[in-house]
Amino acid sequence: MRYPVDLQRMRPTMASTPPHRAPDDDLWLTGPVYSESDRPLARFVARPVREFLRVEAAGSLLLLLAAAVALVWANSPWASSYDSLWHTHLVLDVGPLHLDESLQHWVNDALMVIFFFVVGLEIKYELVNGDLRDPKTAALPIVAAIGGMVVPAGLYLALNPPGSDGNAGWGIPMATDIAFAVGVLGILGRRIPSAARLFLLTLAIVDDIGAILVIAVFYTSDLSLGWLAISLGLLAAMVVARLLRVWTVVVYAVLGVGVWFALLESGVHATLAGVAIGLLAPATPLLEERVAREHARAALRDNKLDPDELARLRFLLKESVSVVERLISTLHPVSAYVVLPVFALANAGVELGAIGKVFTEPVGLGIMLGLVLGKPVGIFAASYLAVRLGLGRMPDRTTWPMLFGLGAVGGIGFTVSIFIAGLSFPGADLLTEEAKIAILLASLLAAVVGVAVLLAATSRGSSGEDGRQEDADSTVSP
Repeated sequence: MRYPVDLQRMRPTMASTPPHRAPDDDLWLTGPVYSESDRPLARFVARPVREFLRVEAAGSLLLLLAAAVALVWANSPWASSYDSLWHTHLVLDVGPLHLDESLQHWVNDALMVIFFFVVGLEIKYELVNGDLRDPKTAALPIVAAIGGMVVPAGLYLALNPPGSDGNAGWGIPMATDIAFAVGVLGILGRRIPSAARLFLLTLAIVDDIGAILVIAVFYTSDLSLGWLAISLGLLAAMVVARLLRVWTVVVYAVLGVGVWFALLESGVHATLAGVAIGLLAPATPLLEERVAREHARAALRDNKLDPDELARLRFLLKESVSVVERLISTLHPVSAYVVLPVFALANAGVELGAIGKVFTEPVGLGIMLGLVLGKPVGIFAASYLAVRLGLGRMPDRTTWPMLFGLGAVGGIGFTVSIFIAGLSFPGADLLTEEAKIAILLASLLAAVVGVAVLLAATSRGSSGEDGRQEDADSTVSP
């Protein structure tokens, strides 16, 4: 998670400030930012909450808590209230726009657009500025991700062959949950070398690309070519607006809502609108930082700012950081701390009375085997072949046992797996519930196995010590 503003670094230095006091403390302790003040609510509530949200695993903890609340609620004497809440219909009727969906569908089809939009932004950033830009660095996690998708899907299809009731769920065990996977590594702290963390993060991003393609191609029904053409036309209008150097957010917001609605009506899952728009966002700054600094110095020479100068400076400073980075910084907290917990609360509430079927029915068994066994085996085998064939190289200070542990962590398929489960069995509630229970159990087991293997792999080698010398900051998340 990126935080664009560091208030400590913004404080100017003053030669007259006593050595025992921070520069300009009086200003900051009385305002203008309440959370930086010395008031009790700021010291004991605002700042602790802010620091918690900076921790890498915080989003995963909230996601886990929301899933636990949903499970307890759905299996309590008040289970009927859970069902009635999420099946309450909300109607949106504005001119030609008429939508009548349950609250759960609004969460899955509309709110989750923000999550997929952030995923699209992160993919774009990695393609332009990150490790997916360098073929040599990206080769191993790309190959590993493919292995980690093919093997689980193959295991699932072996138990649910074409023609069976559960065959459509083959995409469920292919997914890796970025939030939980990164959260698990955050819990392990500095034992894990930064190169190994980067390997898993890149793998998860490639895995997301695969999941997006699977949803777009295989989980689209009743395709309407007319609405699809409208959505593509609106995306093209976004490209044209960008080429014409239109930077008004309102224009892109209106076009984005249009793309979402057109995809919803086309039969393609509407959340893919978020991915498409995210991939179109500029990943390079409009202006060089040097230009903004020079103009700022020129504007401040007379020690006076008027509204026009302030507006120009605000634009120059803003556009010296890419749109992708600004949007990730703004929306990642919304996605991690609002969207995903609400999604878990709306979708993880399944009755556990049929938990025994997970170990006897092909759908549950296929998901369990795919996530717990297929993921680590597929990731490990594909990585081994890639290294031996010279297609990629092992991450620095990473051993083969450690890589197997990373593959096991990749078996945490919570968010996207549940999302695909909801698309796989339309009208078959029992299969959907069985799939969700299997996902929850498999993800928990994959996390336990991954942590155990990684602890064993780092306790007996030197890689853990090397990792401790690296990134001491555990507050950075993609």
